[in-house]
Amino acid sequence: MSQVITQGNVPHGPASGPPSSALPAGTAGAGAPATPPGVLPGARAALRRFAAGAAVVSAAALATMSAAPPAAASAQEGDRLTVTVRDAGEGLDGTYEVTCRPGRGSHPDPEGACAAVERNTRWGQDTFAPPQRDAICTMQYGGPATAHVTGTWAGRPVDAVYDRRNGCAIDRWDALVPLLPAVGSATPS
Repeated sequence: MSQVITQGNVPHGPASGPPSSALPAGTAGAGAPATPPGVLPGARAALRRFAAGAAVVSAAALATMSAAPPAAASAQEGDRLTVTVRDAGEGLDGTYEVTCRPGRGSHPDPEGACAAVERNTRWGQDTFAPPQRDAICTMQYGGPATAHVTGTWAGRPVDAVYDRRNGCAIDRWDALVPLLPAVGSATPS
């Protein structure tokens, strides 16, 4: 396929006929319709095809970029989490259900629990991911509390385990208060 690049009135690149500057202005070869000076025959149609293709690609890209993140889409599917807490202390242990948008369930603070997960949700990242294996964590112990969170969030299955065995684990737990109970160093939201 030959390509013609026009800069001003001077064509650059291979062409199937003489350059337009070789013909008198407003004329074309035998039987061809007249074209404006500086435009090769067929260039106008090629430009139209290019513009139409670019419009389709642009519309598709815009639709993709403006698509809502999975968290918004999951509102239709329902964000449902089950939280089982052990060894957190009296009145904090138990199994709680929470459904978001609107927040409801057996959790003591369903709206707050949903807000905690929502504020920790980042596009393209697992909200419930454990700390990285190579993370440098303080040698701090936050107590024996553990939690197991299961269900669905942002259209993805959740099966996450939490504890407070070091600084990274404590920070991870505290980021989800009040979904997980405020224990030790946690500050309720």
